[in-house]
Amino acid sequence: MSSSPATGTLARGVVDLESVGAAVRVDVSVVSPVYGCAVCLEELVDRIEAALRPSCGSYEIILVDDSSPDGAWARICELARLRPSVRGVRLSRNFGQHAAITAGLREVNGDRVVVMDCDLQDRPEEIPKLLSALSGSAKIALAQRVERQDGALKRLCSWGFYRFLGWLTGAVYDHTTANFGAYSRNVIDTINAMPEHDRFFPMLVQWTGFETVRVPVTHESRGHGKSGYNFRRLLRLGLNIALSYSDKPLMLVVSLALCSAVLAIGVAAYSIMSYVEGKTQVAGFTSIVASVWLIGSAMLGSIGVVGLYVGRLFNSAKGRPHFVIAEKVGKQ
Repeated sequence: MSSSPATGTLARGVVDLESVGAAVRVDVSVVSPVYGCAVCLEELVDRIEAALRPSCGSYEIILVDDSSPDGAWARICELARLRPSVRGVRLSRNFGQHAAITAGLREVNGDRVVVMDCDLQDRPEEIPKLLSALSGSAKIALAQRVERQDGALKRLCSWGFYRFLGWLTGAVYDHTTANFGAYSRNVIDTINAMPEHDRFFPMLVQWTGFETVRVPVTHESRGHGKSGYNFRRLLRLGLNIALSYSDKPLMLVVSLALCSAVLAIGVAAYSIMSYVEGKTQVAGFTSIVASVWLIGSAMLGSIGVVGLYVGRLFNSAKGRPHFVIAEKVGKQ
């Protein structure tokens, strides 16, 4: 059972403001973070149910409202009232997509779990294909978007983001895969046990090391709303991930320090030669200025990177939850 009773101790990383009743085990849980897509939620639920009904004995659909600005919570409450399979979780504020995914994963009761976006670019009709891929030894089935239906600029940004992220973290990322996939219960339990403050679901999945298969799926164009990620948010997300999951920025600082030292030595040697040849009017001026600028810049950059890591340690030491659940609806 994923959620603690109201009288018990809450799992680390979650604050629940409402009591939780006894949960019933189901075959499949579908988790979808909701932000800016209130108008397509009914279609999303309809298509998920149509995809799961023929092959799954029991299932649940968990919609996590990440403080969506378009009144999505009212729509989720209505769907939960009309559809027994729908459960809703409302976060107290916007914590971000990956924190919302974490909130949904803490609520699942399924033996297998599907994670997907709510904007219908992840086609619910592909879910049975992903679930069937878990029938063997594979514990993770990732949806591989062979032909992405996004604009050229978004595809380019996505490709660049994952290449940059892979370079920073030393991990191999496939830009054709994202959150959409099917996961066995032990994978989800492992991810739920991870205490990382900065959550990035694909990285957590990759770290578990379970056998993974990639399943080619059809990708649809976005029919409603627009992506919450822009260049600034992607850059910030990439920096947070790099600082949280890799020490490569620190290694880059060491490399920068070594390069600065070599360059400073070269500038000093050139200054000495210029002085000996009588080309320097003010003795030591060039070497002093070069040394101050080079060493000062290297020191400031190094302190800045170390400071970012200290800031991450400070946030982790505070022990604040990854999210705060304000309200729940539906059968728990």
